[in-house]
Amino acid sequence: MTAFAMTDLLGFAAATLTTASFLPQAWLTFRTRDVSGISLGMYSVFTLGIALWLAYGIAIGDGPIIVANLVTLTLAGSILAMKVAYSARDRRRG
Repeated sequence: MTAFAMTDLLGFAAATLTTASFLPQAWLTFRTRDVSGISLGMYSVFTLGIALWLAYGIAIGDGPIIVANLVTLTLAGSILAMKVAYSARDRRRG
């Protein structure tokens, strides 16, 4: 295996683990619709940061960065959207 292939493998392994870490939170949020423990500020800044990492990955043409941040942006964006929607719903109810 070449050095390039090893670095890509390392990148994809890191990307898989960090991206997979969002699956339990996303699943729990989808299932329970409970967003009370999620910080709107943190998820807003985090989601913007992931979008910028995705733009960076696209700009340099780096596959592991693109794939990881595309998936993470989808998950984080979904959680952020649920936080906004469910928080607004809860404010109207109570």
